[in-house]
Amino acid sequence: KPLLHLATQYLDHIPYKTIDMDYMNLNQSAHGDREYGYINARLRMNNKVVYGWWGDKEVQNEIADWQDVAVAYNESFKIKVMSFGGKMRNVAVTDGDKIEAQIQLGWTVDYYAVGDLVAEMDKVTDADINQKYDELAKTYTMNPGDNDEAFFEDHVKYQIREYFGLKRFMSARGYTAFSDNFEDLYGLKELPGLAVQLLMAEGYGFAGEGDWKTAALDRLMKIISHNKKTAFMEDYTLDLRKGHEAILGSHMLEVDPTLATDKPKIEVHPLDIGDREDPARLVFAGGEGDAVDVTLADFGDEYRLIMYEVAGHKADEMPKLPVAKQMWTPKAGLKEG
Repeated sequence: KPLLHLATQYLDHIPYKTIDMDYMNLNQSAHGDREYGYINARLRMNNKVVYGWWGDKEVQNEIADWQDVAVAYNESFKIKVMSFGGKMRNVAVTDGDKIEAQIQLGWTVDYYAVGDLVAEMDKVTDADINQKYDELAKTYTMNPGDNDEAFFEDHVKYQIREYFGLKRFMSARGYTAFSDNFEDLYGLKELPGLAVQLLMAEGYGFAGEGDWKTAALDRLMKIISHNKKTAFMEDYTLDLRKGHEAILGSHMLEVDPTLATDKPKIEVHPLDIGDREDPARLVFAGGEGDAVDVTLADFGDEYRLIMYEVAGHKADEMPKLPVAKQMWTPKAGLKEG
């Protein structure tokens, strides 16, 4: 059970003009906190210690941050990941021991056939789809581009059908994270793109290519961060020029719009991967600021949580890359990172 020791005292100062032995004996927080700290250490409690005056904002923030982690730790044992299809074939890094994940982290990972999702999608009504389409038109910029209006609307509405299918399938079974795989799309007309982005914006964890570990980690981070600026991405390509070192983070469709600093556009473009029809997706750029890059890897005999601090940058214009993107540079330097 998470335990925090707040080492503090009632006043933030010593009342020099009035202090006497009675005050000393009633306010010996320093002595008492050391005794309590020793007992916890002797019992190997591995507890968090926050030191400072209880009324300071920074002390309160430190406690609040710890509380978020404590909540996430508790919720980790309730995370259920729904996996449609297995991991992408012949990729090692997305693989992992599901039993060990349940033992070590509390995560439950279950497999479902894509056909089960398709059956749920068939139940979605046109009225629900039309209502959601109108809602999206008010929230995002509809950008048909070179597409025919009817073609554009049809493909956006198909993503909405996938959105409702996925959400209702997970909600009925208690799942809060999911993964799909562009090699397992039997019965689907499009790889879920916009559908996934909308669900991530609502707090669902996700990762592509069957990477259930990252889907669960995404959900865990969303709990800690109150679903603010938390996203699944890949380190796609690098700028190795001296003085310009950066990583372009993105994915083929499914980057979380909680990162957006501009108003995302809904666009429809071809996607060579997956051999399906053109999927709709949200296109936007991330922003600037401090962030953390984190991944979970299974090394056979152990899990490793690998992370570093990064400085986020806004991406340059990339007119021929119609996906969401975020630039960043490891604070340790690109090479060290």
